[in-house]
Amino acid sequence: MADAAEVDRAVERARAAFASWRATAPGDRARLLRRFARVVDDHAEELARLEIANAGHTVGNARWEAGNVRDVLDFYAGAPERHHGAQIPVPGGVDVTFHEPLGVVGVIVPWNFPMVIMMWGVAPALAAGNAVIVKPAEWTPLTALRLAELALEAGLPEGVLQVLPGAGEVAGARLVEHPDVPKIVFTGSTEVGRLIGATAAARVKRVTLELGGKSANIVFADADLDRAVTSAPMAVFDNSGQDCCARSRLLVQREIYDDFLERLAAAVREVRVGDPLDPETQMGPLVSAEHLARVASFAGPGLTPYAQGACPQGRGYWYAPTVLAAPPGFDPLDSSDASAFRRAYEEEIFGPVVTVVPFDGEERAVRLANATPYGLSGSIWTRDVGRALRVARAVEAGNLSVNSHSSVRYWTPFGGFKQSGLGRELGPDALAAFTETKNVFIATE
Repeated sequence: MADAAEVDRAVERARAAFASWRATAPGDRARLLRRFARVVDDHAEELARLEIANAGHTVGNARWEAGNVRDVLDFYAGAPERHHGAQIPVPGGVDVTFHEPLGVVGVIVPWNFPMVIMMWGVAPALAAGNAVIVKPAEWTPLTALRLAELALEAGLPEGVLQVLPGAGEVAGARLVEHPDVPKIVFTGSTEVGRLIGATAAARVKRVTLELGGKSANIVFADADLDRAVTSAPMAVFDNSGQDCCARSRLLVQREIYDDFLERLAAAVREVRVGDPLDPETQMGPLVSAEHLARVASFAGPGLTPYAQGACPQGRGYWYAPTVLAAPPGFDPLDSSDASAFRRAYEEEIFGPVVTVVPFDGEERAVRLANATPYGLSGSIWTRDVGRALRVARAVEAGNLSVNSHSSVRYWTPFGGFKQSGLGRELGPDALAAFTETKNVFIATE
């Protein structure tokens, strides 16, 4: 585990590597990133198996994640040669802009999607000409370490991409406070994000923060009920619910509420929980005993689940997919209610637990969806195109899907409103987060 002194040495190496990396011709930088993507593809099954051991992901998810790492690298390999400045008409001369890399970028990675979220920060930062230091989560460092080895195998210069496993309070904190690290990318809890933001603000340091979520899945009475019901479980239980974008607040229009709940319970009981190496498995174990205890506390004494699926017994951090239905008379907007259900409804559980609440009408649905400090993602189910657009514009979240639960595509921006974060990752404009715009005026008179 890296201590503060080792972080300082890594920053020195990164600063030295940055000088030559920023001077590397855009075409050459692009070729190296494409080669890195090919090497990742050659080792995709190895990376997937490592992530299964590392984080307990299902084999289907882990293979998709290895493919996403490759695809994100491929996507941003096209950026160095297309990251153009502008020529702006001005009197008395010529005005041009340049996108200058920042220097050393610190990427602090969570444990829920280790190699995917690592690459969301690493690929555009490298494409923009920065050197990168990755601090992986203590529980899940293995794929990050292997990707750093593969980067060297692909020909990236020493020091351009380094991985430093260490405690967040030590290695992560030193990266955040280090005067020679001008940019931090952090994905994790809102609580830690606030601390990082405060430290960075004192140093006027740039940050991208992707933080917590408590996303709403809004189902209107005119929706395709079959699709809405069958897709709802994995909108929460994918990756065992360990997903900031999990649609863990299910809001259902009252006219269909009872029918929806009954059908949802049947669908949840069909979720296959078991061996991550079995291709038929839909949900594996939680990441640790500590996290299992936290998740279990949300459906403990005082709450009777409406429905639960099955999960293996014995060795492993297993938790069954669980549905909690609103008790009679529950008002989500009544803050004086301190019930156990309210805690599960309002707090980010980060596990396979979904709360279900009825609503009356479009305006009420929007109020419920927005009554949270978070604003990362969400879904809207309706056949009415006008309603879909009205509600999508009204819901305070950065990534919304209509008749779908998809949140992330590397071609499009990703990030949150409110306490779900600052800035955007992915998409065509991600390099802007890793560069400064320099304006140069050249007098011609």
